[in-house]
Amino acid sequence: MASEKVETVVAGNYVEMEREEQGLKQSSAKAKLSNFFWHGGSVYDAWFSCASNQVAQVLLTLPYSFSQLGMLSGILFQLFYGLMGSWTAYLISLLYVEYRTRKERDKVDFRNHVIQWFEVLDGLLGKHWRNIGLFFNCTFLLFGSVIQLIACASNIYYINDSLDKRTWTYIFGACCATTVFIPSFHNYRIWSFLGLVMTSYTAWYLTIASLLHGQVEGVKHSGPAKLILYFTGATNILYTFGGHAVTVEIMHAMWKPQKFKMIYLLATLYVLTLTLPSASAVYWAFGDMLLDHSNALSLLPRTPFRDIAIILMLIHQFITFGFACTPLYFVWEKLLGIHETKSIMKRSAARLPVVIPIWFLAIIFPFFGPINSAVGSLLVSFTVYIIPAMAHMITFSSPSARENAVERPPSFLGGWTGMYSMNLFVVVWVFVVGFGLGGWASMMNFIQQINTFGLFAKCYQCPPLKAKA
Repeated sequence: MASEKVETVVAGNYVEMEREEQGLKQSSAKAKLSNFFWHGGSVYDAWFSCASNQVAQVLLTLPYSFSQLGMLSGILFQLFYGLMGSWTAYLISLLYVEYRTRKERDKVDFRNHVIQWFEVLDGLLGKHWRNIGLFFNCTFLLFGSVIQLIACASNIYYINDSLDKRTWTYIFGACCATTVFIPSFHNYRIWSFLGLVMTSYTAWYLTIASLLHGQVEGVKHSGPAKLILYFTGATNILYTFGGHAVTVEIMHAMWKPQKFKMIYLLATLYVLTLTLPSASAVYWAFGDMLLDHSNALSLLPRTPFRDIAIILMLIHQFITFGFACTPLYFVWEKLLGIHETKSIMKRSAARLPVVIPIWFLAIIFPFFGPINSAVGSLLVSFTVYIIPAMAHMITFSSPSARENAVERPPSFLGGWTGMYSMNLFVVVWVFVVGFGLGGWASMMNFIQQINTFGLFAKCYQCPPLKAKA
């Protein structure tokens, strides 16, 4: 009887989203064409969004992480953190469904309101959890957007070095500011698809080009050589598979969000087919040279294929900037009290101030590669690993909460006991290894970059002849 009750509640949810889906199906031919490219809310759209958002510029830094970790540890950490990231994305999806179901029982209408992670925490656990979630989520997404700008400047420099990387950052900051005109994750349908095509091309270009290039003369594979480098590399991989800070927004964009549960795992499995071969092949070919070249493209000879990869990554980084920044736009709109207005131009104009601090931080800290690890250890560790696991345990700590849960643990996990065991392992591991050891290593490495290159570095890791004073 309990399972039938749960089935009924879930089936009756998300009425306004399903009406929207039906409305789109009944529209005119011209509108259907627009909807095909612009309005995405299916399971496939969510998969493309997750896979496209999960691996962007970090694809180019994973060989750098392999040089810090060594081949075996690099592969094992990718598999391990890929599964752990999928697990916590699953937890976030369960908490979203639980929150939304409770609210819709109270007749709350979300037709013009995008639910966000901090609101889920607020509804389930109270204002203190909301504030913690809001701080970590917004700070992570802020620096996630910063990293995309840094990556744009780093990549374009290898096609056109007539301008230094800092100048390119100014230019791409202005370009990425145009994401203020994209209303929500509904409207990333074609961009998500194209983004995944672009990263797939780049990953296989890195793999094939490295294998054809062969090993450089006297290549050395000394990793892991130092603990600082080892945990810095591990934390970059933690960051790689921690891209689900926008899970709630992606779910909310779906017509039937309850179908999200396994999407992130399936997206991760595809992403691993890109990251494992490319990182392994580049590290095999160049070895320890990668320790001083955090962008893998810098070591490959210039060819039309490499230029295509760079251009595609630039476009994809624009898309990923939008993915990371859109939740920040929503928070800012809610703060200003205009989130539910239907005027796109009014919302777009209000969003512009969000881009300014991102632009500024990208110019201060242009450390492509090391900044990933710092963000991973200090922000990603809490935002998408520790907080979701703890929130899930506390939300369902009482017998009545477990009895009335909308989604119950699958039997193969060992029920609630197995789920709590998994959550506790995630919290302890990520706090000790990700935040503790990873935070120590990544911050030491980050400080070293500041001491070597200085803040506001004009051309980070540029060849001496190219870096103009």
